[in-house]
Amino acid sequence: MSATIVDVSQPITDHEVNAIRRDFPALLESVNGEPLAYLDSAATAQRPHAVLDAERHFLEHHNAAVHRGAHTLAGLATEAYEDARSTVAAFVGAGPDEVVWTANATDALNLVAYGFANASHGRGGAAARRFALAPGDEIVVTEAEHHANLVPWQELAAVTGATLRFIPVNDSGVYSVGDAAAVLSSRTRIVALAHVSNVTGFVAPVAEIVALAHARGALVVLDACQSAPHRALDLPGLGVDFAAFSGHKMLGPTGIGVLYGRAELLDALPPFRTGGSMISTVTMTDADYLPAPQRFEAGTPPVSQAIALAEAVRYLQRIGLDRIERREELLAERMLVGLAGIPGIRTIGPGLGVPRAGLVSFDVDGVHGHDVGQYLDARGIAVRVGHHCAQPLHRRLGLISSTRASAYMYTTTDEVDRLLGSAHEVRRYFGAA
Repeated sequence: MSATIVDVSQPITDHEVNAIRRDFPALLESVNGEPLAYLDSAATAQRPHAVLDAERHFLEHHNAAVHRGAHTLAGLATEAYEDARSTVAAFVGAGPDEVVWTANATDALNLVAYGFANASHGRGGAAARRFALAPGDEIVVTEAEHHANLVPWQELAAVTGATLRFIPVNDSGVYSVGDAAAVLSSRTRIVALAHVSNVTGFVAPVAEIVALAHARGALVVLDACQSAPHRALDLPGLGVDFAAFSGHKMLGPTGIGVLYGRAELLDALPPFRTGGSMISTVTMTDADYLPAPQRFEAGTPPVSQAIALAEAVRYLQRIGLDRIERREELLAERMLVGLAGIPGIRTIGPGLGVPRAGLVSFDVDGVHGHDVGQYLDARGIAVRVGHHCAQPLHRRLGLISSTRASAYMYTTTDEVDRLLGSAHEVRRYFGAA
């Protein structure tokens, strides 16, 4: 990494951001004749040279099947692969046996939901009975969930007869601990929630909800996709039972996600996929499965992607997650204040003074979000438009779509100001002013 970050007590400075940006080749691109202002990191983050080089080096020098060969190259590949697991596990305060490689966070959440479904159909034996659901049991989500943390639970409710309930949000798209307490009951078996909303930037009171859930005997599944890349995480400290996050949102490659689970739960959860590499003994009529995490990693795993993700973690640690979080809070405030001051623009989510992540979604009166996105793109500004895989939340807020600008450690104040300047012009351009 060319950037040298020295003062760990302060947010990342503009000068440091300029140094960091030199590590990201994609940020040097131009779009439609304008310098790229990449404000879509909540969808996927750009990758630094260190991550690109780490994956390339492995593929050029150590590429081999892991856990399958006795030759030297296979041994080196396996060692690098498992070292990557240890690095990523430590990043979230977990042990290596508590981290499962998946295809992405959606895959990780489905793994948990299907594990519950299999347990509900008698798979996994006595150890898995704690996961079995039946009619009368309740699964609780929030009205603000990404579809990846909603649809799997809808399916689980459908196949088990359990009831799906949700914690409602207010007109700003947020909810309170009191709102959660009003929905949870003695019948609650699972509580699934996002740590940070990908639409509103709302930071959920996770520890408090975990306490409520555990007091009722429920397990907690956390969607950490929008928190793992941006703030220090101690998943065991939060008390969650399972958590999922994706590599591509935290400077890593696509095609890899992470499932965290408490060790005793992973060892008892029935596997989702079956095949090679996750078994201990196979006969023509039966199979015994390895302990976690291998019991969930059937087939050829994402080896080079895991190694690249571990390098992304090291990059984040060199800069400092606390510093990244504080920098993004400042950028979010700049966006929030600027957008809120533009006539005809409605910002979504918590207001000033309420903790939020480094993203702001907004609605432009009289202009569809897709048109807003195209207008900004013509000026070299990349944002996300649509319902952001959160249709129920948009429906609750009376919206079909919104425009989302999201910052990361490499976002400059100038890029935010370019967004604000262009946002001032949108309604006039489309004749909606």
